[in-house]
Amino acid sequence: MTDYDIIIIGGGIAGASLGAEIAAHARVLILEMEDITGYHATGRSVAFWTESYGGPAVQPLTSASGPLLANPDSNFSSTSFLHPRGAIHIGRQENRLSIDNFTHQFAGSGISLDRLQASDLAARIPGLREEWTHGISEPSTADIDVGALHAAYFRQFARCGGALQTGARLMAAKHDHQGWTVETTGGSFRCVTLVDAAGAWADDVAKRCYVVPLGIRPLQRTVVQLRVEPEVPANLPLVLDINERFYFKPAGGGRLWLSPHDEEPAAPGDVAPDEVAVATAIDRLHQVVDWRIAAVERKWAGLRSFAPDRLPVYGYDSAQPNFFWFAGQGGFGIQTSPAAAHLASALLLNQEPHVSIAGIDPAPYSPERFSA
Repeated sequence: MTDYDIIIIGGGIAGASLGAEIAAHARVLILEMEDITGYHATGRSVAFWTESYGGPAVQPLTSASGPLLANPDSNFSSTSFLHPRGAIHIGRQENRLSIDNFTHQFAGSGISLDRLQASDLAARIPGLREEWTHGISEPSTADIDVGALHAAYFRQFARCGGALQTGARLMAAKHDHQGWTVETTGGSFRCVTLVDAAGAWADDVAKRCYVVPLGIRPLQRTVVQLRVEPEVPANLPLVLDINERFYFKPAGGGRLWLSPHDEEPAAPGDVAPDEVAVATAIDRLHQVVDWRIAAVERKWAGLRSFAPDRLPVYGYDSAQPNFFWFAGQGGFGIQTSPAAAHLASALLLNQEPHVSIAGIDPAPYSPERFSA
C-alpha cells in the first residue's frame, strides 16, 4: 500500500488544476474512476471564457484567471489557451429590465459591457429577427482550448512528481489517527489529506468517506451541433439570451453549437442528450434567427454540479479537518480553473495566496457556510 500526503479524487479540470499547483510541495496522487481523465464535464464543455458567467460572486475568479489563460507561464504552455470571440447578450423589448439589471449587477467590476441598439445587433448577428432589439456586448469573451489546458495541467503535475491512477473508482475511505485508508477498484492507498474534486460525484464521494454531504447537485446540460444555411460566420460572437434560455456560438467549418441552457436534475453518470431539450433548443433558435437547419450533426450532454447557493466550495470540511472540498464549480469550473487552483492550493497547504488572487476573499466559497 503506497502512502501519499494528499490524494485527489477526480481527474477532471478541478483535480488536474489543483494537482498541478500542489505536486511540487507534497506527494500527490490523483485517482480517476474512468480509464481516461476529463471524460465527463471537462470533455463536454462548450468551452468559452466569459467574465459575467456565474454572476458577480464568481466573476472575480474568472477575471483573475483571464491573464493566466491568455498569457501562461512559458514553463506551463508556449501558447495561449484563449482565442478572441466576444459575446452579445440579447433580449426583446419586454426584457429591457433584465438588460438593465445585468448591467447594474456588474457595475464597478471592471468588465467591459457596452449597450447595443437594434441596428448594432442586426449588423453583428446576421439573420437576427427584428423583435430582438436590445443587447449588451461583452468583448472580452474568448473561446478556451479545454483539451490543451487540461493536458497542460497534467504535464505540470507529472513534471512535479505527481502520480495518476486511472480506472480507480472510490469504494470507501476511512480516517483514523494515522490518516486515510482509501479503497478503490484500482487498489488501496494511504494519505494524510483527502481532496474531493469529483464534480457531479462530490456528494457521493463524501458519503463514501463518512463525511456529511453538502447538497451538491448534478444538473444536465444538452448541446447540439448544427449545420445551418446560410453558413455560420466564423467571427460570429457567442450569443446568449439575457434570460438564460439559450446560447450558441460557431464551432468551426460553418457549424453551430447550440444549447437550450437546460439544467435538469440528474444522477451522476454518463448522461445522454435529452431529445426534448434538443427540440427545445432548435425551436428557440428559430425564434432568434431566420437560418435554415440543414442537419443535426451531433448532440451530447454533460453534468454541471452546483452547491445549494450555486457558489463553488473550496476548503476543509468543518467536521472532518483532513477532508478538503474542491467542488460545486457548476459550468464555470474551466474558465475559473487557474484562480480556483491558486486559491485552493493556498488553503490546502496553508500558504500565502498567489499574487493573481491576493485580493479575492475565500470566505464566500468556504464549506463552513453550510455548517449551520
